[in-house]
Amino acid sequence: MSSVSADRLGRLRLHVAAAVTALLVLAPLGRPGYVLRYDMVFVPRQPLRWDLFASGDALPRAVPQDAVVSLLSLAVPGWLLQRIVLVAIIWFAVVGAGRLVPARRELTRLVAAIGYAWTPFLAERLLLGQWGLLLTYAALPWLVRALIGLREGRRGALPRLIVAAAAAAITPTGGLLALTTVSVLLLGRGGPGRRACGAAIGAVATLNLPWLVAAMVTTAGGRSDAEGVAAFAARGENWAGPLVSLAGTGGIWNSLTTPASRGALLVPVVTAGLLVLAALGFPVLRDRWPAGVAARLGVLSIGAFVGAATATLPGGAAALRWLVAEVPGAGLLRDGQKLLIPYVLCLVLCAALGGERTAARLGQPADRLALIGLVLLPVAVLPDLAYGVAGRLQPVRYPQEWGVVARAVAQEPGPALSLPMSMYRSYGWNHGTVVIDPLARYLPVEVVTDDTLLVGDRAVDGESGRVAHLRATIAERRSLAGSDLRWVVVQHRSGGTVPPQVLEGLQVVHSGSELTLYRNPTVSPPGVEQRAGWPLILSLGCALAMLLYAILSLSRRPTAW
Repeated sequence: MSSVSADRLGRLRLHVAAAVTALLVLAPLGRPGYVLRYDMVFVPRQPLRWDLFASGDALPRAVPQDAVVSLLSLAVPGWLLQRIVLVAIIWFAVVGAGRLVPARRELTRLVAAIGYAWTPFLAERLLLGQWGLLLTYAALPWLVRALIGLREGRRGALPRLIVAAAAAAITPTGGLLALTTVSVLLLGRGGPGRRACGAAIGAVATLNLPWLVAAMVTTAGGRSDAEGVAAFAARGENWAGPLVSLAGTGGIWNSLTTPASRGALLVPVVTAGLLVLAALGFPVLRDRWPAGVAARLGVLSIGAFVGAATATLPGGAAALRWLVAEVPGAGLLRDGQKLLIPYVLCLVLCAALGGERTAARLGQPADRLALIGLVLLPVAVLPDLAYGVAGRLQPVRYPQEWGVVARAVAQEPGPALSLPMSMYRSYGWNHGTVVIDPLARYLPVEVVTDDTLLVGDRAVDGESGRVAHLRATIAERRSLAGSDLRWVVVQHRSGGTVPPQVLEGLQVVHSGSELTLYRNPTVSPPGVEQRAGWPLILSLGCALAMLLYAILSLSRRPTAW
C-alpha cells in the first residue's frame, strides 16, 4: 500500500472513530427538542439583538458567542444548530488529536483521538453547558498543528491557524488561550520569521477584538467579586484531592456536573499511570516534532495546570482574590479549571506515545493488545460519559406559552424584566435541570435578568448597576411601574415568589400556568439609545473578514487538514 493510500485510510479510521464517539456521547439528542443545562441555552430562533452582541452594563462573557449564534439562527433553527455544534466539538476533537500526534502506528493515533475526546474535562464542561469553551478544546489540536506547519514554512499554514483560532475565540477565555498558545509556540529562537510570526499573532489578536472592544465600552467595569475565587476553586473528586483531580483533567468546581465515576477508588491510580505514560512519551514527542515545539507545549501545559490549581495552593487564593478585585479582566482567572485545555492536550499526546513506546517492547501480538487496551481505557474509566453523560443530556420542548409571550412583546418592543430575580432557574418541564434564564435569548427584546450567582451558600455579586437598582426596588417592595421597563415577565414555579406590591400599576397581557406577562403603561416610548456601536460592529467585521480571508485562501489550494 502506498503512503498516500495509507494516509487516506488513517484519516478514514479517525473519522469513523469520531462518528462512533459522537453517537455514543450524544445519543439522547436523536430525540427532538433542546438540551438546556446551566450555560447551554438554545432557542428556536435566537434574535439578532444589540445586547446579545455586547451588553452595555455587563462583562462580555458570551461575546462574540451570542452574536455568532444569532447570525447563524438566521439560516439554521436552534434545535439543529445545537446538534451541529455538539457533534462538531467531539468530531474535531477526535480527528484533531489523532492527526496531531506524531505516531508511527495507527492504533496510537486512535489512543490519542479517543483519549482526547473522552476526558473528564469534556464531560464536566458539557454538563456545565459551556459549549463555547469546548469549541476551544476541539480547536486546540488543529491550532497546534497549524503552528507547527507555520514553523516549518508549509503553504496554507497561516489560514489554517486563523480558522482554528477563530473557533477558539468564540469566547474570551478561548481567545486568550489561542493567543497565548500562538505566542508561546512561535516567539523566540527557532520560530518562523518576524513577518510570519507577526502575521499570526496579529491575526489572532484581531479575532479577539469583539470581546476586547465590548469590555472597553461596557459600564460594568472590569473588576469582579472576589468571593468567586473560593466558589470557583478546583475541587477534589475522590480521596486524592483537587491536585490529583486536576491531573486527571477533572476537578471542576460544581459537584453537580461531575460524573459519578470520578469518585471511584481506582481513578487516582489510573491518573498516576497516565502520568507515567506521559513521562515516557514526552521524549518521543520531542524527537518527532520540530526542535523546541514539544518543550514549548510542555511549558504551556505546566502553566495551564498551575493556573488551574492556583486557588488550591498556599497563598494562591489570596493572590487571586486581590487580582480579581483590583485588576480589570482578572475575573477570567476565577474558574481556573477551564484553563486546563493545553495540559489535557499535552497529557493525551504524551500518554499515547508513551503507550506506543511501552507496547513496542512487548512484541507481537501483545503490543497490539496493549494499544487496544489503551484505546478502550478512557471509556472504561469514564463509562458515564456515554449516552449523554448517563442520560443527563435530555432534550425538552419549550412550553407553548413562551411563544405566546414572545409574539406579544414583539408587537411593542421595549426592555423586559424576568422575575423572580434569579440568574439560573429550574423548570419541571426541563426535568428540574438548572439552566441560565432562557428568556434572555428567547424574547425578541432586551431582557434584564439577575446577575448574582449563587454557588452553594456563597453569593457572587454581578457587575450591573441597573440590576442592583432593580433588586433594591424589589427588596423595598416598590412598584416597577416607575421604571424604564416596558415589560415584566413572571415565571411561575421557578425562582421563588414576587411581592405583589412590585406589580402594582402594571397591566396583565397574558396569564398562564408558566408565565404571566405584564405591560408597563407609564413607561415612555423608547428613544434612540446611544451606544458605542461602530467600534463593536467594526471589531466584529474585522474578525469575520479575517476568517473569510482564511477560508477563501484554503479553498484555492488543496490542503491536508
